[in-house]
Amino acid sequence: MAENFNPADARPQRSVKGRRSALIGSLFLMATSAIGPGFITQTGQFTYQLGAAFAFAILVSIIIDIAVQLNVWRVIGVSGRKAQELANAVLPGLGMFLAVLVALGGFVFNVGNVAGGGLGMDSMLGLDPKLGGILTAVLAIAVFVSRKAGMALDRVVVVLGIIMILATAYVAVVSNPPVGEAMRNFVMPETVDFAVITTLVGGTVGGYITYAGAHRMIDAGVSGVESVTDIARSSVTGIIITGVMRFLLFLAILGVVATGVELSTESSIAGQAFGVAAGEIGTRLFGLILWGAAISSVIGAAYTSVSFLTTSRTSVGVKNGLTIGFIVVSTVVFMSLGKAPATLLIVAGAVNGLILPVGFGVLLFVATFRAKTLLAGYKYPVWLLVVGWASWLLTIYLGWNSLGGIAKLWQG
Repeated sequence: MAENFNPADARPQRSVKGRRSALIGSLFLMATSAIGPGFITQTGQFTYQLGAAFAFAILVSIIIDIAVQLNVWRVIGVSGRKAQELANAVLPGLGMFLAVLVALGGFVFNVGNVAGGGLGMDSMLGLDPKLGGILTAVLAIAVFVSRKAGMALDRVVVVLGIIMILATAYVAVVSNPPVGEAMRNFVMPETVDFAVITTLVGGTVGGYITYAGAHRMIDAGVSGVESVTDIARSSVTGIIITGVMRFLLFLAILGVVATGVELSTESSIAGQAFGVAAGEIGTRLFGLILWGAAISSVIGAAYTSVSFLTTSRTSVGVKNGLTIGFIVVSTVVFMSLGKAPATLLIVAGAVNGLILPVGFGVLLFVATFRAKTLLAGYKYPVWLLVVGWASWLLTIYLGWNSLGGIAKLWQG
């Protein structure tokens, strides 16, 4: 790709209202892509495993997530180019490698997302999980069938995000968790588990999720140096939304775990906890939350994965067609998959945590060494580079330490 071509030039400029709507949609796409079935499964199992000490893992993961997304959104937003386009500009072929890596990871996650939709339908309405998975996929496809798919996508993810947070907040209050103990473990954890932290990072900014919001942002026409402030604010806001949801879900489950109630590891820890805390209403709300997380992640995984397999010159019709095909194939694989959904979801998050250093490293290289040509001469903040590279090294360290833990998760 020629370095003097900027894909942003081919994208329409947005009005102030349009820019605000695009940014809100982008940050919620990032947040709801992260808040998937794996997010809920992980939070339930790790809260049951670590108790209040899980608060520290949440805090560390949020700090790493913010450092990652501040850099990812800024580099992609200022350049107006998607991650694979920047990678190809750095080294021909590297973008193709990154695209395959992310798309494959996105596909694995999407099979789990469809499975999560089925489990959510089961808890919410009592539908057969396979039928619920198919229905979830059909509703996700409907978003991309619309002639105004971009607008529909933005609105759907915002509504789903708000519903999930409100429902979780209700159960968090009803379960009466030991908030003081949780806050103490934020800074003085009783236990630190590297595999857990890496899995959380992988589930919130690993794989396709790293680029979901940033790619949606430039597709919607928001890019350039003049947008830096809005870009930075949106990237942090998206992570904060994800963090709030994680903490509320943690508290809702902790309130039950702290009472000493025995929960079965053979089924959803979070679902059982919601049922104990709020009875039948809790079970139905859990189903709603799980389904909302699943369908928003199906949309996010498909959209972002396809954004890596297409270019800025690809027509909207072709992109939507490929996205629909991506969802269909994911659903077919889900229908024939024998692996337990919960295990698949956790392992997918952990593997994405190991993939993270590759794409993130490319973007940091661009910010550090190629800002003059690829970022239009933008003077990249030194402090942000330092934070970014430190986070990159930490993701490698955490990934190395988590290898044994990931193997145990798969065997379990």
